[in-house]
Amino acid sequence: MLLVIISGLALGGLYGMTALVYNVMYSTSKVLSFGTGQFAMVGGICTAWLVLDLHWPLWLGFVACLASGAAFGWLSEVIAVRRIVAASDEHLWVLSTLALSTMVQEAMSIWWGTDPTPFPRVLPQEFAGAFDQKFWLPLVLAVAMAVGLEQFYRRSMTGKLFIAMSEDAFAARARGVSTDRMRSLSYVLAGILGAMSGFAGGQLTFADFALGTALGLSGFIALAVGGIGSSVGALVGGAILGMLTSLTTHYFGAQYQKTIAIGLLILLLVVRPQGLFGTTRVRQV
Repeated sequence: MLLVIISGLALGGLYGMTALVYNVMYSTSKVLSFGTGQFAMVGGICTAWLVLDLHWPLWLGFVACLASGAAFGWLSEVIAVRRIVAASDEHLWVLSTLALSTMVQEAMSIWWGTDPTPFPRVLPQEFAGAFDQKFWLPLVLAVAMAVGLEQFYRRSMTGKLFIAMSEDAFAARARGVSTDRMRSLSYVLAGILGAMSGFAGGQLTFADFALGTALGLSGFIALAVGGIGSSVGALVGGAILGMLTSLTTHYFGAQYQKTIAIGLLILLLVVRPQGLFGTTRVRQV
């Protein structure tokens, strides 16, 4: 049972990190990109390819992982978001981000293959079991990522501009804020954080082309459970979903994971649509 709990918390850390990535992009663009989970997938496969196939040092593979995430995040904003947001207030970004996500996943399956590949060990460790690094590394990094983002929002000018845009992008633009530049920067940051989550969870999930879709859906559910815009809510929502997923697999089988997860989302949207830590904003017009 200890292993079930630890693995559930580790999965919750991955889901929480994905929810945090959603929050970063949503703060500046009001877009919930369907390609969010692909940041982790690309970062994980990039690291596995460089370290295992090309025999790069792990630290250099990690740097390249973050660079690949930054590049992919910027391209996502340029290709799937920028013109859509500028041309229409409708939610057409659903189609554009979904299309980009699908193309990236299919391209990775052709190049990398469809078989999950074991991820290199990040730290030397002689013991395994419930306290293996594949379990605690995603959990520790998720907490560090949430704390780091909160400090970024509170203490840096760029973070405060992100918050200003989340409150009212038109008012921020009227005060001289380059909203297009800030939006691009937020997607670069989101890509870096997403790739970092793929690196931290690689030993748990393996380098797999299908990881992005599964992680994107689970991260979205964690975001909805915790509440959009809340870092604490992202972690709590991820932990709830991760524990529920692990317990469901242990008692009923893996085939019921998605059923329980979607059921949790529907139940929460009925009872508390804004999420556990979300707030309902009333805008006067």
